[in-house]
Amino acid sequence: MKEFEVIHRLQESLCPLRRRVADHEIYRRIGTRRQLQVFMEHHVFAVWDFMSLLKALQRRLTCVVTPWIPEAHRLSRRLINEIVLEEESDDETGGSYISHFELYRAAMEQCGADISRVDSFVAAVRRGDDVTSALARAAAPKAAREFVETTMRVVESGTVHSIAAAFTLGREDVIPVMFKPLIAKLDPRFPGELTLFQDYLDRHIKLDEERHTPMALRMLSELCDDNPRRWSEAEAAAKTALRARIALWDAVLAEMPYSTVKADEPALYIA
Repeated sequence: MKEFEVIHRLQESLCPLRRRVADHEIYRRIGTRRQLQVFMEHHVFAVWDFMSLLKALQRRLTCVVTPWIPEAHRLSRRLINEIVLEEESDDETGGSYISHFELYRAAMEQCGADISRVDSFVAAVRRGDDVTSALARAAAPKAAREFVETTMRVVESGTVHSIAAAFTLGREDVIPVMFKPLIAKLDPRFPGELTLFQDYLDRHIKLDEERHTPMALRMLSELCDDNPRRWSEAEAAAKTALRARIALWDAVLAEMPYSTVKADEPALYIA
C-alpha cells in the first residue's frame, strides 16, 4: 500500500508538466497533410530513442551476456522482458512481427513524410557512430537532436531507477493522454489514407494504457523501494523527460506551416 501512495504523490507532483504536454497547442494546429509530415519527421527520432530507453533498462535489469547470471530484481526483469517483446517485435497483420519504430517509419512513407534523415541516422548508428555524431551527419532537425541527446544522457549516465522513471512517467504514462484525441480525427480527415499511423496509435494506446504503464509502475516501485533518495532522483528524471517533450513540441510548432483548413473542417490532433 505504501508504494502506491508514493507513486500517487509522485504523479501529483508531475501533474503541471503532464498537463502542459496534454494541452499543448500543437494538437490543435495540425490540420493538413504537410503539417502532419513535419510533425512525423521530428517525432520519429523520439520513437527511436524510446527504444533506447527500453533497451537500456533491459540491459541493466537482465543478463544479456554470456556466461549468464541471474540479476537481482526478479519482478523487474520479467516486466521489462514482456515490454520489450511487444515494443521490439509486436504482432503484425499476416502473422509476421515488427517493432513500433519500424511501423512508425512505414507510416511516414504512407503519409509522404521524408524518411531520408531518420534512415541516414540509423545507418550511421549501425556503422558505429555515436548518437550525437549520427544526428549531425543525418542533419536531423535541431529540436529532435536536442530531445534525443537529453534522453541519451539519461541512458548513458543515469541510475537504473532514473532511467525507469524517464521511461515510465516521462514516456509510457503520458502516451495515451497524447494519442487519444487523434484517433477520432484521422479517418474523417484522410479516409483510408493513414492506416499505418492509425495502427501505430491504436496499438500504443492499447498496450500502454492496459499493460505497459501498470507494469512499468510496478518496476519503478521495485527499483526505488523504500529509498527516499531514489524516489527523488526518479522524480527529477521524469520531470526532465516531460520538459524535453514540451520543448520538442514548442519547436515543432514553430516550424509547422500554418493550416489552410476551414473553420468547419475537423483538424488533426497529434502526439
